[in-house]
Amino acid sequence: MKTYHAKPTEVQRGWYIVDADGKVLGRLASRLASVLRGKHKPIYSQHLDTGDFIVVINADKVKLTGRKESQKIFFRHTGYPGGDRYSTAGEVRQKHPGRLILHAVKGMLPRGPLGRQQLAKLKVYAGADHPHQAQKPQPLTL
Repeated sequence: MKTYHAKPTEVQRGWYIVDADGKVLGRLASRLASVLRGKHKPIYSQHLDTGDFIVVINADKVKLTGRKESQKIFFRHTGYPGGDRYSTAGEVRQKHPGRLILHAVKGMLPRGPLGRQQLAKLKVYAGADHPHQAQKPQPLTL
């Protein structure tokens, strides 16, 4: 028996749409990360990006459990000495609603060029409108 490894030319990418309204952030992010990696497909290979594109709408209405809205801290750095910036999940939601989902999914993907390639297939929008109607995204059941 030989182990099957998918080739880049064999990968067929689909488009999915997910409504994040009322969904718990961590549970949503873990499912999105799995689909972005392609683990739901029989041709999944670790070294290759076999995942699908995902469009997330209503990212501003994602749910955080407990007191994470005020206690979860996000760190970023400006690039200058002493440029540490901290903000809570509530502040991030107000300024950049899609960044909550993007940050959660990014932490669940592999580090390096493969993970960055997989994360680029995630499209997050705060409202219900998105510019990907031409791709005819199918609803993804969670």
